[in-house]
Amino acid sequence: MDFNLQETITITFTLFAVIDVIGSVPILISLKEKTGSIHAGQATLVAGILMTLFFFVGEKFLGFLGIDIHSFALAGSIVIFIIGLEMVLGRDFFHTDPDLKSGSIVPVAFPIIAGSGTLTTIMSLKSQYHAVNIYAAIILNLIFVFVVISSTGKIEKLLGKNGLLVIRKFFGVILIAIAVKLFKTNFSA
Repeated sequence: MDFNLQETITITFTLFAVIDVIGSVPILISLKEKTGSIHAGQATLVAGILMTLFFFVGEKFLGFLGIDIHSFALAGSIVIFIIGLEMVLGRDFFHTDPDLKSGSIVPVAFPIIAGSGTLTTIMSLKSQYHAVNIYAAIILNLIFVFVVISSTGKIEKLLGKNGLLVIRKFFGVILIAIAVKLFKTNFSA
C-alpha cells in the first residue's frame, strides 16, 4: 500500500476540476426544474460504480484492444486539455443534450459526473500515481459530488452566476496545466 497524502490531494483536485460539478450547477438546476428532482444518492452511486469499474477493468479492456496505458494517457491528456479550453473559453467542444427529460442516471451520473473526461482522467492518472491514492481521490470527489447535488440551490445563491463562472475558468486553467504535465510525462515514456 503506497498511500501518499500529497498524491491524493493532487489527484482529488485533478478529478474535481474534470468532474466540474460546481460548473455543472446551472445544468443541474435546469434538470431539476424539468424533471422535478435529481436524486443525489442515486446519481452519486451510479457515477461511483462507473468510475470504479473503469478504474479496475479499464486497463484490461485497453489491453484487449491493444492500447497501452501511455498511449491512452496521451490521448486522455488531449481530451483533458480540450475540456480545460472549454472551461476557460466558455465554448462547448463536447456536446451533451441538457434538454433531455430524464432522471438522475442520464445525464447526471453519466455523462455529467462520470463522463468521458472523468473516465479518461482516471486511466491517465494510473500511469503516474499509485492506485490507492487514485481510488481515495475518487471517493473524496464522490462525497463532494453528493453534497453539491444535494444543495444546488444553496450553491447558486451563495456564489451567484459570476462566482460560478470564475470557479469554472480557474479550474479550466488548472486542467490545461495538468493536461500538459500528463502529455509531457507520457510522451517520453
